[in-house]
Order: sequence, then structure tokens, then C-alpha cells
Amino acid sequence: MIIMAVDAGKARTGIATGDSANGFAFPKGVITEYHTDRLIEKLCKTAADCKAERIVVGLPRNMDGSEGFRAEECTALAKALEEASGIETVLWDERCTTVAAYTALDAAGTYGKKRKTVIDAVAATLILESYFAYLKNQEKQ
Repeated sequence: MIIMAVDAGKARTGIATGDSANGFAFPKGVITEYHTDRLIEKLCKTAADCKAERIVVGLPRNMDGSEGFRAEECTALAKALEEASGIETVLWDERCTTVAAYTALDAAGTYGKKRKTVIDAVAATLILESYFAYLKNQEKQ
């Protein structure tokens, strides 16, 4: 099953895709969009282009597990995206993915403007990899 992950931000939204059969996630790119309606249109087009059968939207929970304003925005985005695309959309805990993405880019020697252009796509990739690990674990049970 082809799955697309979304790391939504106020201005930049990272996209990653992968196939749950092999469990590998790849950064797809970053959409720069400030308006939610246009973002949803662009996400629907991207999902259609990559033939996504499910969309995973990162849910930014606080470290104590509570949900704040950004989590509410991402929940609303996921619901609107599912309605607009007709593709099953699930929320996935994204705590620490941006920090892990920065760590990965540091290890790769990616800094400055280059880092800013890819950080959200790398975070989306980490969200999707975490979701794939969950699916694999569910298969074993």
C-alpha cells in the first residue's frame, strides 16, 4: 500500500511517500503554502500523483501527551484532507521528529538554506518510518 505522510507547518509542509510492503519512506518535497484551502488542494494533487492509498498526518503532541492549538489545527487539516481527497487519513504522533530530522541533517553535514528547504520533508519521512514500524508490529501480533 502506498502511503503519503504530511508534516504540516504554518508555512511549509513536508511530504514523504513510501510503500508499506517494503517499509521504506522517502522524502517527496515541501509545499510552501500559507492558506489551508490551497494547501489541501496541493496535498490532494500530490496524493493522487503518487497514488496514495492512505495519508498519515503528523500530530504535534506536547511532551506530556497533551494536545495544544497546533494539534487541533492538524486534526482539522487531516479531516478536511480526507473529505477532499477521499483517501483514508490517519493522525500519527510526531513528537521529536523535527529534532530527529535536525540530528540526521547534522550527521549528513546539511546546514543553512539547504537544511531549511528539506527539514520538513525529512520530518515527514521520519513520521512515515514510525508509522511503518507500527504497521509491521501490528502484523506480528
